[in-house]
Amino acid sequence: MGLVLVSASVALRARQTTSGPSRAASTAPVAIRLSGTVEAVLSRAIIVPRLAGQTTPTLVITRLVRPGSHVEPGDVLVEFDPQDQQRIVFDKQAELDDLDGQIKKKQSDQMVARSADEGALAQADHDIARAKLQILSNQFLPRVDAEKNNLALELANATYAQLKRTFDLKRKAEAADLKVLEIQRARSDLARQYADDNTKLMVVRAPFAGLVVLRTMYTGSTQAEVVEGQEVRPGIPVLDIIDASAMQVRAKLNQADVGLVAVGQAATVRLDAYPGLVFTGRVESVAPLATTSSLTQTVRTFVTVVSIKGTDPQLMPDLTASVEIAVPADAGATPLSGGRGGC
Repeated sequence: MGLVLVSASVALRARQTTSGPSRAASTAPVAIRLSGTVEAVLSRAIIVPRLAGQTTPTLVITRLVRPGSHVEPGDVLVEFDPQDQQRIVFDKQAELDDLDGQIKKKQSDQMVARSADEGALAQADHDIARAKLQILSNQFLPRVDAEKNNLALELANATYAQLKRTFDLKRKAEAADLKVLEIQRARSDLARQYADDNTKLMVVRAPFAGLVVLRTMYTGSTQAEVVEGQEVRPGIPVLDIIDASAMQVRAKLNQADVGLVAVGQAATVRLDAYPGLVFTGRVESVAPLATTSSLTQTVRTFVTVVSIKGTDPQLMPDLTASVEIAVPADAGATPLSGGRGGC
């Protein structure tokens, strides 16, 4: 009986040893810690327009919105010098007017030439008819005169045939000359339309309400914000407009923890620059494919986007932030104090 009691006591202590810590671990808070960068959910980069039909090296900024200002849809963000485009429109319009005059004169000259050629054809046709009438009297004329009448008819037929061929060739040449002028006019008109459309691109307006953030670029050997009067190349971004009412954090999740994070999980966001600010968040997406670290090829990370609930004047894009994503206690994650990062 004593042996049985000892065995039961040992078994009870073993169950208490194995079950006690397990229940404590199941209630301990666990999370995965990530670091990332704050960005706006809705943002738009405003770039220097690329001009259609032209290869303009640079454009000059004549008007620029103040950095940090709030704009409404339709407000002017940046304006470029339109003088070159306006000059092209004026020059091409003058070319169009000149070509229109040339086309009308060419058409008038061709009508006069056609009338003259048609008169010559009619005269040649009359000559053939007259020669045929003269041949009817050949039986009453001497042989020499009859032969002259036959030769006159042959000459009239040959003259008419030659005039007809020349008439057709002249019309083709006239059509080609007119086509050349029409092609020149079409090209000038297209260039004028391009320049007119480019003139409208010189003023860039806000597509939505938001906050203006100026870009920096190199001027010589120094880097500074874009300013009025600066020459910029087409295709270069000069500013960003962001909707500060909805922000998110883009972070990198370590491949070892990707199975623990899913869309919809709760998160806590803290700003490195303002430790006292704490926001709640939600996992919005986890990239389906991993990316390789620039430091080593063996580290793989997954881009994770966490939305931020609420706003604050200090919550701005490009701030670094830490994210804690709550995961189930039985999912195999480490405790909150020792979670794996995804940097």
